[in-house]
Amino acid sequence: MFCPKCGANQNEEMKFCNLCGANLYAVRQVVDSRQSGITPEVKRYNEIKGGIITSCVGLGLMIFLYVITEGIIRGLDLPRVAVEILSRAWIIGILPFFVGIGLMINGLLVSKKLLKASENELPTKPDALKDGAEPRVLRSADTNEFIPSTFSVTEGTTKHLRSTGQKQ
Repeated sequence: MFCPKCGANQNEEMKFCNLCGANLYAVRQVVDSRQSGITPEVKRYNEIKGGIITSCVGLGLMIFLYVITEGIIRGLDLPRVAVEILSRAWIIGILPFFVGIGLMINGLLVSKKLLKASENELPTKPDALKDGAEPRVLRSADTNEFIPSTFSVTEGTTKHLRSTGQKQ
């Protein structure tokens, strides 16, 4: 990965640029989201849609459990304790219902604020391309920058093989 600020080649695991200190983690997140085609706005709409679907599933589960348990209670001669338990089984559907409500609230309120904040932080064009300026060009790699190693994994192995007294 190249640093967008200074153009230095950086390791993919680096969170900050070694030369200028730019936040590479944030840049990587933006690049990944743009490459996958999922913008923060699309994520927000997907979250709202998921909340609506989850709430509807919870509501459907509540209705289904209510109808089934009422049929069992009226169709069978059950003890009073079993009737009490079965008559409240529909409440199980309230969990996905409220999870869906939470997703919708998050998508409508919280994610909207995050979307506005991300739009304010990330400029649409890099500073180098504003006002008709020429785009920055990365310099070519200089192989003289590499520090020569003082040792090697295979160093001296042929000497070791000669001294073991192998048969010829």
